[in-house]
Amino acid sequence: MIRKIAAHLAERPYVREILEKPTDLGELRKRPTERMIAGLFLVGLSYLLGWPAVGAFGLLAVRFEEPLILAVGGPVIYGLSHLMFLAGAWLAGASYVKLVIRYATAILFRKILRQTTPPE
Repeated sequence: MIRKIAAHLAERPYVREILEKPTDLGELRKRPTERMIAGLFLVGLSYLLGWPAVGAFGLLAVRFEEPLILAVGGPVIYGLSHLMFLAGAWLAGASYVKLVIRYATAILFRKILRQTTPPE
């Protein structure tokens, strides 16, 4: 079934173009700009801040027997980490992500379409 879906999607112009033209990963070898480094730093920091901080608020809520710490603080800190992620993604730009997604799509479709036996 997965192979049929992949074969159907491979007929679409976007996937067909990816499969016909190999992705040039030379863009990844270029030295990143200061703006891109700052953006990637913010994205990484948002991951470190997001769920661990929500978990810490959960522990604080249990420790102090005050559920509002988690009920209010959890969404607030998670929202802030999400805004930090968006700002980092905007600063870093989408060029790297676009290249990696194209490359990963090509690998995935080639692997699925080349598969001869169904997965167990």
